[in-house]
Amino acid sequence: MKLKDARHLSATAQEALRYRVVNAIENGMSKSEASRVFQVSRTAIHHWTKTVANGSVSSLKAKKRGPRASSRLLPHQAATAVRLMEQKCPDQLDLPFYLWTREAVQQFLAECFGLSVSVWTVGRYLKKWGFTPQKPLHRAYEQDHKAVKRWLETEYPQICREAHHEGAEIHWGDEMGVRSDYQAGYSYGRQGKTPVIPATGQRFSCNMISTITNRGKLCFKLFTQRFDSAVMLDFLRRLIRHNAHKVFLIVDGHPVHRSRAVHQWLAKHSDRIRMFFLPAYSPELNPDELLNHDVKANAVGRQRAKNKSQMIDNIRSYLRSTQRQPRVVQNFFHEKHVAYAAA
Repeated sequence: MKLKDARHLSATAQEALRYRVVNAIENGMSKSEASRVFQVSRTAIHHWTKTVANGSVSSLKAKKRGPRASSRLLPHQAATAVRLMEQKCPDQLDLPFYLWTREAVQQFLAECFGLSVSVWTVGRYLKKWGFTPQKPLHRAYEQDHKAVKRWLETEYPQICREAHHEGAEIHWGDEMGVRSDYQAGYSYGRQGKTPVIPATGQRFSCNMISTITNRGKLCFKLFTQRFDSAVMLDFLRRLIRHNAHKVFLIVDGHPVHRSRAVHQWLAKHSDRIRMFFLPAYSPELNPDELLNHDVKANAVGRQRAKNKSQMIDNIRSYLRSTQRQPRVVQNFFHEKHVAYAAA
């Protein structure tokens, strides 16, 4: 029967064999006898004993098998790819893609570095770089980054100082419209068979205006008419009536907020309320946007209202429940883009 030599052993067994051979020779066994007993070549034995004699015992340990792991993408090329993917979208680099997919990265590497790799290799690159597939957030390209920086570093800190000096309470306000056909969440179903949820075919809507504070206070108003100066003024009257402290209201640049009627009313009630404006195209800086998303997802998207009255009742009930849980409102300020307003 023909015996298989040491090349057929596992890496661990080969490592143990090398140690046994060297140990046997150190104890007096000749290399010829060791070759016959352990079924290994004298050349290999000579190499092992020589490396041990030179003080390199670790060379007897098992090493990883297979081709040497190497990347065709040079380190500086990888660094450039990561930087551009973090700072720009594919279409900004004249690529025919809107999102960074494996195919987009594949074409980017081909055009930028002349490197042709498969999408599977691109996937390994992305994993190594710490990239994962995620649902992106949208930011308006009209946004003035200098204005945002000025707001974060200068304007808002100044508002906080003035609020502290005047004993005022900072409120963050916003408006939104909700529709009956808004849907959120997932439902389990048989594989390959999309679940069907019965709902009314009618479409109805309502509007909401609200303010929140980092102390957990929530004020809101639901209405069905168009958002105009009359609605805004009615809400402002309610706001100062239900707040013992002076109100510093921070809102976006909606035309109603800047209307003459609102401006004149604010001037008459400057001892009770002041209004400040966020940088243009910067909804991510407003914590009240997170309340809007919460209401849409939980009070509208996860409930089936049969008519407008029922939808309004659902939203009102959800908001009143939230009012009784200040901690829930405070948690909105923990999101990284609005964390600056938490203190």
